[in-house]
Amino acid sequence: MRVSIVCFSPRGAETMGRIAGMFESGGHEVDTLSKGAFAPKSKRVSLGKWTEKAFRESRALVFVGAAGIAVRHVAPFVKDKTTDPAVIVVDELGLYSIPILSGHLGGANEIAKDIAATLGSVPVITTASDINNLLSPDMFAKRNGLIIGSMVAAKDVAGAIVSGREVCFRSDYPTKGAVPKELTVSDSGDIGICVSGAGLKPFKRTLLLAPRNLVLGVGCRRGTPQDRLAGFLKGFSKEAGFDRRRIAKVVSIDLKSDEAGLLEFAEGLGAGTRFFTSDELAAVAGDFDESEFVKKTTGVGNVCERSAVAAGGVLVHGKKAGDGITMAVSETPFTVSFEVD
Repeated sequence: MRVSIVCFSPRGAETMGRIAGMFESGGHEVDTLSKGAFAPKSKRVSLGKWTEKAFRESRALVFVGAAGIAVRHVAPFVKDKTTDPAVIVVDELGLYSIPILSGHLGGANEIAKDIAATLGSVPVITTASDINNLLSPDMFAKRNGLIIGSMVAAKDVAGAIVSGREVCFRSDYPTKGAVPKELTVSDSGDIGICVSGAGLKPFKRTLLLAPRNLVLGVGCRRGTPQDRLAGFLKGFSKEAGFDRRRIAKVVSIDLKSDEAGLLEFAEGLGAGTRFFTSDELAAVAGDFDESEFVKKTTGVGNVCERSAVAAGGVLVHGKKAGDGITMAVSETPFTVSFEVD
């Protein structure tokens, strides 16, 4: 994680150094800026330009100084809570640590608590769910790696929880830990949370959360570019009815491990990669759509389905072929956890 920190006074520089040390000890990349005559070696860059770059490239921004400075400088770049970085303000003496943007999804609340623990300061948390010790839908989704179907629905559910209304809960997957008192397990109701990979919306107002537990098996001709793979997947996902955002891993045979287009394709999905040997794929049990040509070329008659299953999933969408590309999808086991570390 890249973290950008700025200070405005000699005392602030001392506090900034302690915060930077905390992040660096955690293996994070830290960029610091000292503004003022007290720091003659300070970078020669305007705070506005620094903030714009940091907002675009960093996961967290820490302003060691007045909250008003932070608010004025980040305001032009604020877009969406799903993409905005965490922004935290710490006074120059390190007495208070205050998250002011992206408290949940961006992690500002947790970062503010970590800074407070390092400095021995007070974390000032203002989000209603946190101060009332209630379930936060977006934090619940983040902890479980769930895709939020609608931020508007998430806001509605959060408001219902804070106001004490009944909020229903349904999951197509097993759960671990006690369901919190704020939720009522039910298959119907006015408003609720549904964890489903099938796109179910059982409540009049449903916050749909989907797990990233799909594995995409891919076979392709050598030199297939990223855009052709992406276009093929778009058509495949629409036809088969699955959300491409749920793909957590792209897998194939090891002969494809150096394919630039395939690697770029996986990176574009934000998915990891794994490659199997022909022997590993041949050992996978199952009834697959085999091709003699593929067997002569790779040593196994099916790459996409076998690799999807080899990655630990159950095949849910069989081979789709065309234009020198084959794809198949498996789903790996998933458990919804209500446990908090």
